[in-house]
Amino acid sequence: MASEPSLQYTVPGMSAQDSSEIIKLLQRRLHSLNDLHLTLKHIHWNVVGPHFIAVHEMLDPQVEQVRSMTDDLAERISTLGGVPQGTPGALVADRTWDDYSIGRAEAIEHLGALDVVYTRLIEDHREAMAATEASDPVTQDILIEQLRGLELFQWFVRAHLESSGGRLSTADATTEQAAADQAAEQARRQP
Repeated sequence: MASEPSLQYTVPGMSAQDSSEIIKLLQRRLHSLNDLHLTLKHIHWNVVGPHFIAVHEMLDPQVEQVRSMTDDLAERISTLGGVPQGTPGALVADRTWDDYSIGRAEAIEHLGALDVVYTRLIEDHREAMAATEASDPVTQDILIEQLRGLELFQWFVRAHLESSGGRLSTADATTEQAAADQAAEQARRQP
């Protein structure tokens, strides 16, 4: 990330140092959610197969809520005296993950890959939530509320990947492609 100018102000009762750290943390979350928004739209446009319409329509409310989450984070960055970076160039320059790796594919493949995306994002959001507990409970509250939504979205995705016995087809997957393959394999085996 480009070097941040020193804070000229922050919220009352918070040190400039604490605010600067939280701004950096929130900027990483902002990039992650902007990336998720784009990934969800990519899936929305590239999903095919017999479950196309169900997945296509399931994703639009997620996109809208994730976009709202990005707005909340950007506004919190500004409230703390920072400057939110929302450009594609800033996202690409600062991100530590690869682009979503699945193109045009069956709905179940995209859902398998999306499960991995949500897992990583939720884990990182939880770390950020824990890191703000002592220094900024207001930011922590925002992150908690966002986690509620993100975990719900993952549950929607996982409902498609879960067997009647409760096993996720993507349980052992660590990459998007492996998750897509495992989800497709389970779908082929089911009647």
